[in-house]
Amino acid sequence: MVQEHQATPARDQDDEGHATAKSAEDRKAASALASLDAAGQDETTGEVDREAVTQAMKSLGGTRPGVVKAQAKNIRVDEADVALLVSELEVPKGKATELLRAHDGDAVGAMRAWVRA
Repeated sequence: MVQEHQATPARDQDDEGHATAKSAEDRKAASALASLDAAGQDETTGEVDREAVTQAMKSLGGTRPGVVKAQAKNIRVDEADVALLVSELEVPKGKATELLRAHDGDAVGAMRAWVRA
């Protein structure tokens, strides 16, 4: 019986160590869940982010108003300039023509605008 009694305190200490570790893990998990809940309750940030994403997607995807106006001018572009943009910028011929028309047929200006965009 004496041996069992001595082994029991050692087990109790181990159990307390695991209990402390579990409670520390539980505290970490609880704080992580609380931060997720707090982020879920803040709806205004989500709406602002959605609006920002929508604006960014619109600016990336569709045609720009300036490009549409430039096409309406019916600017004649040189085929050598189109070939230059196709070879150097690796864009399709239609896109190269569109860039040149948007920049009044100026190949250097079109390339600078494409690099900056």
